[in-house]
Amino acid sequence: MIFSIEYIFFLIIIGILVGITSGLLGVGGGFLMVPLQFFLLSSIGVNPDLALRISLGTSLAIIIPTALTGAYTHYHELKQILKPGIFMGIFGLIGGVFGGVTSVYIPTNILEAILGIFLILVAIYMIFNKNSESQKSNVKLNLWFGSLVGLIIGFLSGLLGLGGGIFLIPVLVLLLGFSLIEAIGVSSIFISLSSIGGTISYIIMGLAINPFPYSIGYVNLVNFGIIAIFSIPLAFISAKLTYKVPERKLKLIFSILTIYLGIKILGIDPLSYLLNF
Repeated sequence: MIFSIEYIFFLIIIGILVGITSGLLGVGGGFLMVPLQFFLLSSIGVNPDLALRISLGTSLAIIIPTALTGAYTHYHELKQILKPGIFMGIFGLIGGVFGGVTSVYIPTNILEAILGIFLILVAIYMIFNKNSESQKSNVKLNLWFGSLVGLIIGFLSGLLGLGGGIFLIPVLVLLLGFSLIEAIGVSSIFISLSSIGGTISYIIMGLAINPFPYSIGYVNLVNFGIIAIFSIPLAFISAKLTYKVPERKLKLIFSILTIYLGIKILGIDPLSYLLNF
């Protein structure tokens, strides 16, 4: 199979968007990668069920090096993020394995519905979360609570093909009293570990099933290589900008895009209706 110039160009755009969101906001970028890859694969005639599985597995694989790049940068600014990030990330890895295995047995239309609703909820959170200041911690990050949070968010990560940062950041800020900047740093470490579990599951579960070329299981090497080439350096640059650029305006931009993608994957394309397509 020969991939077109348009296909490769679109992957480059995805890589740029993922790198910026991962480094700047502490999220893996899966909430952009999954629907964008799904639409791209579907546009070239890939079966929707297979397209979604590849999008989920490949997104998790890309999140690993991209998030590690952002985590490295954040660690140099905030040394205190390493311990909680690794601690919860280990349990997130375990949860990610179970989430990845579970997703293979869930019908595609249910996965699409979960993803679409999830994207809309993420956008609403990003728009209305105005509290970026450190507050008094409501729950202590002990062994039991930390492991439970890691397992649950890791499971959701593997299930939805996301790094889990979108889930983790609200927990860190609202329950544990982390500042938004600290939460972004911890999240970067967490998702780089939690995504490993989901990636392993998608590779193993797809080895005997996936006929799509240039793939290992449900991880497509073409998508992985092109997106990662652009997402990794941009994650490094944007992680540095986190400490200089107000996140509020950027959050609003990505929230609007996320709402659009969430609505579209649910089967409604506002742009098409506006343009009478």
